[in-house]
Amino acid sequence: MNRRHLILASVVSLLPQGRAFAAELPRIEVYRDPGCGCCEQWVEHLRAAGFDVTVSDDPGRRTRRAALGIADGFASCHTALIGPYAAEGHVPARDIMRLLAEQPAGAIKLAVPGMPIGSPGMEAGESADPYEVLVLFKDKPPRVFARYPA
Repeated sequence: MNRRHLILASVVSLLPQGRAFAAELPRIEVYRDPGCGCCEQWVEHLRAAGFDVTVSDDPGRRTRRAALGIADGFASCHTALIGPYAAEGHVPARDIMRLLAEQPAGAIKLAVPGMPIGSPGMEAGESADPYEVLVLFKDKPPRVFARYPA
C-alpha cells in the first residue's frame, strides 16, 4: 500500500468525525430537481462527513449537466460541484474524498446513475440494490471507481 492510500484510509476511517476536517474540504454546491427529498438526505450525508454544502433548486439542471459533460445515461436527481470536479447522483462521501485524495489523471466527475436503493440518501430499511460509482474522464471511457455493497 503506498503513502497516498494510507492517508486515504486514515481519512475514510475518520468519516464519522469528519467535521474536524471541514476546513480542508472544498465546499460542495448541489443543484437538485426542485422539491426532491432524497437530495436533502444525501446533503445531510455529506455534511455528516464534514463537507460544507449549499443547495439550490435548479429546474434547468439538464442544461447544467450537459455543460459539465454529463450525458443523460449518467443522470440522477442532483448534480454537485466539488472544487474542480462534479458528482452526479448519490455518490458516497468517502468516494468524493477518495477522488480528492487520488486525483486520477483526466478525471472530471463521479456518477451514480439513477437512484439505487441503499445509496446515501436512498436508504430504505434492510434491502439495498448493488450499484457502482463511476469515474468519468474528459477523453477516455468511464471506469468503475467503487462497487456497493463492497
